[in-house]
Amino acid sequence: MKHQELVEKAIELLKQMIATESLSREEDDVAEIVARFFIENNIEIHQYKNNLWAKNVHFDPSKETILLNSHIDTVKPNKDWTRDPFAPTVEDGVLYGLGSNDAGGPLVSLIATFLYFYEKENLPYNLVICASAEEEISGREGIADVWDQLPKIDFAIVGEPTQMQLAVAEKGLMVLDCVAEGESGHAARNEGVNAIYNAMKDIEWFRNYHFPKESKTLGPIKMSVTCIEAGTQHNVVPSECKFVVDVRTTDAYSNVETLEHIREHVSCKVTPRSTRLNPSGAPLNHPVVKAGMQYQKETYGSPTLSDQALMPIPSLKLGPGDSARSHTANEYILLDEIADGINDYIRILEGAFIMTP
Repeated sequence: MKHQELVEKAIELLKQMIATESLSREEDDVAEIVARFFIENNIEIHQYKNNLWAKNVHFDPSKETILLNSHIDTVKPNKDWTRDPFAPTVEDGVLYGLGSNDAGGPLVSLIATFLYFYEKENLPYNLVICASAEEEISGREGIADVWDQLPKIDFAIVGEPTQMQLAVAEKGLMVLDCVAEGESGHAARNEGVNAIYNAMKDIEWFRNYHFPKESKTLGPIKMSVTCIEAGTQHNVVPSECKFVVDVRTTDAYSNVETLEHIREHVSCKVTPRSTRLNPSGAPLNHPVVKAGMQYQKETYGSPTLSDQALMPIPSLKLGPGDSARSHTANEYILLDEIADGINDYIRILEGAFIMTP
């Protein structure tokens, strides 16, 4: 299939997706659109809940497999939109609409790339495309739910807006619910133990602490206290102070190791909401990464979270669009970004195929 035809198919699919509300956990209609696209292009599609995937025609279980993945869900449009977020509008080569940049553009570009390779024989890698659900909420019925149904995956390209630069590492996430305890008493008398004061010591630790090990690609672990709650009335010394900490983890420690380290240094009770969103990344000597670098693509560590966090394999975040536009009012992607993205995906994979022994 010629490049221009791939680009036209990708843009038309993206317009249909934008016009279809697909908030997280409400992706049924857009999943149907993507499934129909595969069927219309004579690709055998598999579906579990709102996750869809397909294998290349000449899939060979003896070969390693590269996953091409991005998501079909979007966040809710924020109040500052001045356009209809569900009306795909093209003006001067710019396509506006909710999910156009995050991550509809990367997804349709990966789908077009899969179409390009779908029937090719003697590929050194198998290719699997997966359009998954619930990425924006790191949901349990997205890529994690379907992972064991996919063929064995050895490497993944995760389509997110990176301006087609190579995000070779990505920070993980833990959200910690912390509780500092004290004893209640009357504020007018020297009674009780103020839980807020106890919490302040730990909050100051979270603010200033530096972990001994630092990631070469992601830098230091970042911890931010983001919510706090204490007290019932002005004249009662609070016996409990609750606060929330956002922890962006790196490949210097696993999430569990990071949690253990924190607990050793604070006196409050620390409960993680989850430890499943781990840091992730790709080795610089992987053929896909090397091929990207050969085409002068820059490598960097990404602070933002994606479905990479749920993949227990090496993975690379790469896609058209700009992360700065994600979740913003009047979200958009350039049509040229989609065309260039498809071209770059194809030549990076072809370069990786050539580099593979």
